[in-house]
Amino acid sequence: MKRNKGFTLVELLVVLAIISLLLTIALPRYFSSVDKSKEVALRENLQVLRSGIDKYYADRGEYPAALADLVTQRYFRKVPLDPVTESATTWQLLPSADADKPGVADIRSGAKGKTRDGIPFEQL
Repeated sequence: MKRNKGFTLVELLVVLAIISLLLTIALPRYFSSVDKSKEVALRENLQVLRSGIDKYYADRGEYPAALADLVTQRYFRKVPLDPVTESATTWQLLPSADADKPGVADIRSGAKGKTRDGIPFEQL
């Protein structure tokens, strides 16, 4: 009796079923961890930008006119990206409340949507 080497259709289907079961367990965790890491990076970038604006104000006595001023004055090498929108141009610049000292006093994310806690990205 001669036996062919290889896998039967049933064996392949069992392997595919096991792989699909493992993927259904792993993929939701992966995507939630990606979302969580973007939120953490966003909070960190906002903290760094706000700190840079505060240092600029402490050094010069005025707020920067734009985020590019923080780069030209060497407070940053480049403007950090908004990790949710993956762009450095979507930041919302909030002007100073003091009319005598114009410029960017605070910054917010321009991303649409909410965090996992239900807080809109624009309010971070």
